[in-house]
Amino acid sequence: MSPPGPGDLISRNKPAAFSGGAIIGALGGLIGLGGAEFRLPLLIGMFRFAALEAVILNKAMSLVVVATALPFRAGSVPFSAIAANWPIVVNLLAGSLIGAWFGAGWATRLKSETLYKVIAVLLIVIAVVLVVGHDAAAGQPVLVGTAQLVAGVIAGFIIGIVASLLGVAGGELLIPTLVLLFGADIKLAGSLSLAVSLPTMLVGFTRYSRDQSFSVIGRNRGFLLVMAAGSIVGTFIGGRLLGFVPNALLLPALAVILLISAVKVWRHR
Repeated sequence: MSPPGPGDLISRNKPAAFSGGAIIGALGGLIGLGGAEFRLPLLIGMFRFAALEAVILNKAMSLVVVATALPFRAGSVPFSAIAANWPIVVNLLAGSLIGAWFGAGWATRLKSETLYKVIAVLLIVIAVVLVVGHDAAAGQPVLVGTAQLVAGVIAGFIIGIVASLLGVAGGELLIPTLVLLFGADIKLAGSLSLAVSLPTMLVGFTRYSRDQSFSVIGRNRGFLLVMAAGSIVGTFIGGRLLGFVPNALLLPALAVILLISAVKVWRHR
């Protein structure tokens, strides 16, 4: 039995876990995401988890948030609308499931120092996508037929890798892809994104379960559940605040937060 590490000790601080999760969830809720991209730097910086442990915990919390988000959104986007677009979901899943398995396997083989740097670079990529791609307007798909099918598999593969490496749902990349590549309405894209994210995360989660670092979940179960609960509450609050914060200010501000987080993660020891 290994002695408790910093994460084990901090996991007892449930109020900090809940409030941290709520703040991060609110940031995600403001832009229609689960907040996992903001939660990961918090797990590494404030709660002092090692890179791979933080990714695994983030993945577990993201699963909880995504699983609850789908029924939360059913009032605006019914399940029948998701079912009617099953070819799009299957197209992206054809790539994302393989990407998730590959990305999780890659993460377990990387040295911690390398994984910190990979995480930092991906946070920067997400910050750019957040500003450039999140306000994409629905319209005609940029590709059709076979070209669209191939592009969907490739996009899904890349998104699956990123989702596994960061422990995120991947909505920040999936939503622009659904809007631009398939011409989906932004609300429908949000729900389709969740439908793709859930099985994609389960595959990554299964791959991570084969690594010894997966024991971080058992050691910090209470921390995980409390922070996940805070994330759900925060996501709900962020969604309610959405109409009061203009995207022209919100998206650049959140991108700056991600960039600052990327620098801190890059320098983390």
